[in-house]
Amino acid sequence: MVSFDITIAGELNLDLVLYGLPENIPVERELLASGFEVTLGSSSAILAHNLATLGISTGFITRVGQDEFGQLALHRLAESGVDLSKVTVAQDATKTGVTILLHHGDRRRILTYPGTMFEMSRADLDVDYLASARHFHLSSLFLHRALQADLPALFRELKSRGLTLSLDTNDDPEDKWNGVLPQLLPLIDILLPNKDELCRIARRTNVDEALAELSSIVPTIVVKCGSEGALIQSGKSRVQIPGITVSPVDTIGAGDSFNAGFLAAWLSGHSLEESARAANISGALSTQRSGGTEAFRLREEREEFLRRHHFPAIHSRALRTDAGLAETTENQGSSSR
Repeated sequence: MVSFDITIAGELNLDLVLYGLPENIPVERELLASGFEVTLGSSSAILAHNLATLGISTGFITRVGQDEFGQLALHRLAESGVDLSKVTVAQDATKTGVTILLHHGDRRRILTYPGTMFEMSRADLDVDYLASARHFHLSSLFLHRALQADLPALFRELKSRGLTLSLDTNDDPEDKWNGVLPQLLPLIDILLPNKDELCRIARRTNVDEALAELSSIVPTIVVKCGSEGALIQSGKSRVQIPGITVSPVDTIGAGDSFNAGFLAAWLSGHSLEESARAANISGALSTQRSGGTEAFRLREEREEFLRRHHFPAIHSRALRTDAGLAETTENQGSSSR
């Protein structure tokens, strides 16, 4: 039985965002920010949250610490309808990860304490749970240090059970772009990079060369192009999907929200082109509020934005009921290691 449309295994943290800071930050000085937000962070969690709010049945495995940040993050996910029944709570002193974002106008500094993000391992993953979906997604490949070596075997197992697979590597903090990545690429159905990540993955200097290199390995590549929209490479076919014009509040999580729109539409049976249009819309929606999930939490604003931009109809094909997804954090995250 298919319990979920999609399962995700990945990192979880909160984003602490400070606005209005100078780009040249002096040491030993107190500076005053003009604004501050605490939002759900991490690519995997933002994707899971936004998929669920769009109507896709979503199961999420992650690892958190025994701290208030972890509980707040889980609560945000639970209120969106994400199933968290297989979350692991660390029994040592490692805390839930946190990212501090310092905004300087259109630029920002990103500081991350990885915490439990680095510790999630194969032992934390219930493969039967992951395989109870039609599709599996992984983000932030290079942050999964304890899991990386086991990912090729996991991908092969899920593929053998009939799941389709997608990957968004996100950035490599060490800028090496190696490890298990070459083993994963032939196993996935969809790669979801931005233009810079695409070129680094392919070790090419421009998008055309990178797509030529990777299109023989990955069946479908959907490239995030910011305000320019999206570029789809599927086999020998290449299509540019124009973006939509909005006035952004910030762009935190816009790429993960793009992924949510694409996967929600694609899993609902829409074409690659229509799914990329949906991705552009959901990515733009994300920029209308601080952080990667706040614009999705406001139901009336979200639905009005999606309707105005002709977001496609989303249909969950899982056999799980909404009631089964709406547990509170008191009933979730009970697995401990």
